[in-house]
Amino acid sequence: MSARATRRTAITGIGVVAPNGTDTETYWKSVREGLFVLDRITREGCGHLPLRVAGEVRGFDPSALIEETFLVQTDRFSHFAMAAAGAALKDAGLSDAAADSPYSVGVVTAAGSGGGEFGQRELQRLWGQGSRFVGPYQSIAWFYAASTGQISIRGGFKGPCGVVASDEAGGLDAVAHAARTVGRGTDVVVAGAAEAPLAPYSMVCQLGYPELSTAEDPARAYRPFTSAACGFVPAEGGAVLVVEDADRARGRGAEVRAVVAGHAATFTGASQWDRSREGLAHAIRGALDEAGCAPEEIDVVFADAMGVPEADRAEALALADALGPHGGRVPVTAPKTGIGRSYCGAPVLDVAAAVLAMEQGQIPPTPNVFDVCHDIDLVTSQARPAELRTALVLSRGLMGSNAALVLRRGH
Repeated sequence: MSARATRRTAITGIGVVAPNGTDTETYWKSVREGLFVLDRITREGCGHLPLRVAGEVRGFDPSALIEETFLVQTDRFSHFAMAAAGAALKDAGLSDAAADSPYSVGVVTAAGSGGGEFGQRELQRLWGQGSRFVGPYQSIAWFYAASTGQISIRGGFKGPCGVVASDEAGGLDAVAHAARTVGRGTDVVVAGAAEAPLAPYSMVCQLGYPELSTAEDPARAYRPFTSAACGFVPAEGGAVLVVEDADRARGRGAEVRAVVAGHAATFTGASQWDRSREGLAHAIRGALDEAGCAPEEIDVVFADAMGVPEADRAEALALADALGPHGGRVPVTAPKTGIGRSYCGAPVLDVAAAVLAMEQGQIPPTPNVFDVCHDIDLVTSQARPAELRTALVLSRGLMGSNAALVLRRGH
């Protein structure tokens, strides 16, 4: 077996922009404490829409973090991604990663909605003022690959770059793609996802999802695994990770925060939640197999938590199918109930939370969920101290993708 084939992939840096914190430290403190920040939507032009509740990123000033050259040609979702990428690289001690070897650093992101806010603004100018008032960046800012491009240009990264367009679960797929790219010989890959789906145009596009919660009370809008489940609440934000060869990371004195041990993905069809049981279970088994991990080794599960009764039931049964008796005993959590689902960004935020949970020895709670009606050990109310060596992160998409990722604690 070649040296490249035996490479272990480490997570060495984390950057977060989320409704409950625009930096990793604040995000983890909020997640650990079970902070609930879902609220009525305040974005301009959205008041008349039936979608009333979301997880907004407030107090985020991109001009304080990103050069004007990049801001004028990018959408809010790319602002989140660039800010998170900068924070992750700084956390990993790689702020100048491209200075000596630009071809050794790659970028891969996932995106579900693209730059809706930028696109809407330019289209309004087109129809209201004429073509002369539409800027050239309209052609690129909306594109789902924009964040990968802008992160690589801004950082001077010339290694393998890509974008994953595979539903919400694409966030996990992007991390796995990065790990495999490192396994094939690239030293460092910046990987993650961020979304900004709360512009009026983007919100109208989402109204066709039957899984979307239109509840008006934030406290009732997103309560997965309960009898009151009525859909999910969308959110802004996401996370970016620095993924690199573990031996290289140790060689330069970096902390190996976690190891990406296994991943698998399946597809079961749009809104086919009864079928997602089999597909998700198959993905879990595949991820465990790649990680060389027995079911009983999983210490915590970060659930997809769709908030749709059929989907929640399917996820609980998939855990039982894939993990056997351990599926009913392993602690399960879904921190996203406090901030909403940021589409492709949601599972990467869960990866960040899983890494931090393993480091801190605390399983964060599932905010605003207390009357669980499924056979899972859902952590509620407050964080639960635990020795965490291995975490399983799950994600499913509205269009039918399923993914599972196994992480091991760094050492």
